[in-house]
Amino acid sequence: MSFFAVLLALLIEQVKPLPRDNRVHDALVGWTGWAGRNFDAGREHHAWVVWGVSVLVPTVIVAAAYLAINAYSTALALAFNVLVLYLTLGFRQFSHYFTDIRDALDRADEAEARRLLSEWRHLDASELPRNELLRHVIEHSLLAAHRHVFGVFFWFVALQAVGLGPAGAILYRMAEFCGRYWSFKSKALQAPANERSMQLSQRLFSLIDHVPARLTAFGFAVVGNFEEAINGWRQHALLWRHANEGIILASAAGAVGLQLGGIAAPGITPDRSRTFVGGAGANPASDGSTPGVPPLPSHLQNIVALVWRSVVLWMLLLALLVLANLLG
Repeated sequence: MSFFAVLLALLIEQVKPLPRDNRVHDALVGWTGWAGRNFDAGREHHAWVVWGVSVLVPTVIVAAAYLAINAYSTALALAFNVLVLYLTLGFRQFSHYFTDIRDALDRADEAEARRLLSEWRHLDASELPRNELLRHVIEHSLLAAHRHVFGVFFWFVALQAVGLGPAGAILYRMAEFCGRYWSFKSKALQAPANERSMQLSQRLFSLIDHVPARLTAFGFAVVGNFEEAINGWRQHALLWRHANEGIILASAAGAVGLQLGGIAAPGITPDRSRTFVGGAGANPASDGSTPGVPPLPSHLQNIVALVWRSVVLWMLLLALLVLANLLG
């Protein structure tokens, strides 16, 4: 059931993607905001309560709904899986920005590309040089592909295997959204936010994303230049501030032979800049870039191909697991 649910969800999403402003996103914002307003009184344990209500409650509800539906009809359970995956998994939830930025760069309209990147990632890209602009587009696109496709895919398959249906997709999507929501509310909206809620949600998402991030990086290595990807994973992942992101980006950079990372201009994108404090994996004599050629607009298509090859890889592995289970 897992294979067909993912396949159908991806196909439907390609034909009928969710619009940019959709009710599902509005519902997530409303739910998370409601949990914060009603359960957050500013103390440390309240952050746990808010996270539990925001993430675990929807996960439990979806798991219970799947068990009830599956007890009644397997076909309806499959349809329920497809529906949940359609709402949580897919490229088209972010690819419109990637496509619009790529089209702007093809027209040599760098100002529009910077505006779109700023709108997408809520950062000041007005002064980014062309090479840095391309780097950020590629990095954000790779991370978005992981969080909207591979991370959801892995957690869906994991909890589906133990009979909880699409609960894993909800768990991953809500955990990722909460980590992003509190940070966005605090930094981009400059609205009051419990610092503990923001830190806890990001820490818990990092734990939830630990295994999926490494599986995504391994997939990039298999479908790309395996030796360089693994070498980049081992030697350059620590140059990024966030470990899971560093592993994905360093592996992808090695897989396609690109320079990623680098020291951006101060204040442009602090979330994605290297941190050389402590020198975890940084070489102060370098610019903090991975080995490879500087990004060019033509490399955007290489990134798309890398991601799609990785999707095919994991779908084939899932199909083999389903087949082995049927034959066993």
